[in-house]
Amino acid sequence: MRAGDFARAWTINDRDLAAASHPAKHTGPRHLQRIWRGESLTDKHVLVRCYHGLGDTLQFLRFMQPLRGVARSVTVWCQAGLLPLVERTRGVDRVLALHEGTPEADFEVDIEIMEVPHALKVGRERIEMRAPYLTLPPKSVASVDGDGLAVGLVWEVGQWDKRRAIPPGLLGRLAAPGVVLHSLQADVAQEELAQTGARDISTPDIAALGHLLRRLDLVICVDTMIAHLAGALGCEAWVLLHADCDWRWPASGCRSLWYPSLRLFHQRTAGDWGAVIAEVREALVQRAKSAPRDA
Repeated sequence: MRAGDFARAWTINDRDLAAASHPAKHTGPRHLQRIWRGESLTDKHVLVRCYHGLGDTLQFLRFMQPLRGVARSVTVWCQAGLLPLVERTRGVDRVLALHEGTPEADFEVDIEIMEVPHALKVGRERIEMRAPYLTLPPKSVASVDGDGLAVGLVWEVGQWDKRRAIPPGLLGRLAAPGVVLHSLQADVAQEELAQTGARDISTPDIAALGHLLRRLDLVICVDTMIAHLAGALGCEAWVLLHADCDWRWPASGCRSLWYPSLRLFHQRTAGDWGAVIAEVREALVQRAKSAPRDA
């Protein structure tokens, strides 16, 4: 998957699926459950379960339209905060808020959203993003004030793989002539915010957050949900990756076929965020110099 050899990936997955001795579908921690067992999706009422992170759901929503191309209907059972975006996604007939227990939906086949590309045996042409696939509902959001390049910052992550997080004090080094820093970090302590030197414009509303991304000139973030939101909307974002980054990002290089509007910055030495921030600052200074100025 990391190398872009998707045909080989599906062959390996088929082998593992055939060889595995699975427990009952809906037992154990959700993120470890294997839901799809090879059943045909053709002309079926399909329930898509979103059992991983918000970013995972956003990344794999691109497959709902090709899924609907073979299925009779597609119902998505997703995280409540994503409902306004998922219900506007092509290929989705119905959307329900994820909760404990069983979904209030009739279906013939169910599948976890990250299993969909395997089930469809999609090729690179389906995975490579050629145009934004998310749309936003109308929202009133805070203004993005300041005379200069408006840059949003996100430095903290959830509990999974804390190596992705960056100390907020390092982001304070991104303050540069012609750059105005804005914090998009949710639930941030005032002490951390002060270390970044950024103005807080954060919101827990993901649709409103999407509108803020569109108002900003650039987002600089770690590997978390906001990177996927920016990428799926086609917004410019720079994603800072630790040395042993997740499979969805290339091990080196600055571009991802999943999201053409993202630029990637990799740690060269595990744990060394200082060198990454220095590289980003240099690129940011050049970006600010080239930014168009109002007459």
